[in-house]
Amino acid sequence: MAALIDRVDVQTLEREDAVEELALNDIGRVVLRTSAPLAIDAYARNRRTGSFVLIDESTNHTVGAGMIVSAG
Repeated sequence: MAALIDRVDVQTLEREDAVEELALNDIGRVVLRTSAPLAIDAYARNRRTGSFVLIDESTNHTVGAGMIVSAG
């Protein structure tokens, strides 16, 4: 992860700035940096290429999932 922008409080739906990490089942906005280029779209344009799942390569456990807002 390149940057953690904010976390959403699921009780109030307010955004919490200046957070250090996301815990299990937290919802947040992040900036990801990949080691290779990816073919992606914004989720609003194409659900299939606008969503993702992150897998830990050492355990094969799912560690995150998300929707792409923008690429750039």
